[in-house]
Amino acid sequence: MNPGFDVALLLGAAVVLVAVGAVRLSSRLGVPSLLVYLALGVALGESGLGIRFDDAELTRTLGFCALIVIIAEGGLTARWSTLRPVLGLAATLSTLGVLVSIVLVGLAVHLLLGLDWRLAMLYGAVLSSTDAAAVFATLRRLRLPPRLVATLEAESGMNDAPVVLLVVLLSRSAAEAAHPWWYEALLLGYELGVGAAVGAAAGLAGRWALRRAALPSAGLYPIAAVGLTVLAYAAGAVLHASGFLAVYVAGVLLGNARLPHRQAILGFADGLAWLAQIGLFVLLGLLVSPGRLDAAVLPAVVAGLALVLVARPCRWRCPPGRSGSVCASRASCPGPGCAGRCRSCWPRSRCRSGCRGRTGSSTWSSCWW
Repeated sequence: MNPGFDVALLLGAAVVLVAVGAVRLSSRLGVPSLLVYLALGVALGESGLGIRFDDAELTRTLGFCALIVIIAEGGLTARWSTLRPVLGLAATLSTLGVLVSIVLVGLAVHLLLGLDWRLAMLYGAVLSSTDAAAVFATLRRLRLPPRLVATLEAESGMNDAPVVLLVVLLSRSAAEAAHPWWYEALLLGYELGVGAAVGAAAGLAGRWALRRAALPSAGLYPIAAVGLTVLAYAAGAVLHASGFLAVYVAGVLLGNARLPHRQAILGFADGLAWLAQIGLFVLLGLLVSPGRLDAAVLPAVVAGLALVLVARPCRWRCPPGRSGSVCASRASCPGPGCAGRCRSCWPRSRCRSGCRGRTGSSTWSSCWW
């Protein structure tokens, strides 16, 4: 046996166990567990224990695999009854909302840092989409209205296709950008539409097969369910559509079906998603070289503040709705009998929904995340 393999296995097992224990610690401290995993990777890297890891291509490949599992778990555990009312809002946020974020972040970076317009917009495109791993991991630990959670999860699962396309377009030189704008818009529609169709086909076919299959072991059903979501991603990617959207749609259809050993499927997917999150963010931490971050601090702070304080709040608008309407800044009308409408949530002092809960006391959610 190769001694190096034994050492790597020992280190990997230790990292997983420390990361599992860190979940409890992060919950007590109020710190997102993903930051703990990232810090753990930095501590293991060249500035910590001295493990040198700079294979960005391998990290990208493993990161895609981890993201597929994380999005699949998000779809499997999403309830259709809460997801269906927010599909329109989630689709708007993942397309027009992403465009708003790109423009505002690009404008801030161009004006404050003096970068070229194309490079500034590329900054905005890279930062505009919400990370599905962070969204799914964070929202499951917070007590938020189901409608709000469903909106954010659906948006994070749908925004990869338009963002990837925009990043590719902005990365091209002027000579390479030969297609007109309407062609790119049609391409975006194709990626989203075909990705959703592939996911629906995989989900419907998968739940039909799992209901009728007589597998010899209960442990095979979770493997088959997760395998179907991975199949949906691969089929979508082969067709040059949104594989991540296909994964999410397939997961939603499978998770809301009456499948044999359904609880075992959900538990298995949850465990795989935790392992994927640990591996993904530890790898990202290993890639970090703190000694080379000095020059990147100012651009990162400017872009981050522009994204958090300007771009993200402007992506939300309050629908003139009924009880349960989602407010612009993640607030919601909490209970039945709501007589008021959600107002504009920026500035914070203006956000008062006027909702009355079952106890009759006035309640509202915080308007600034």
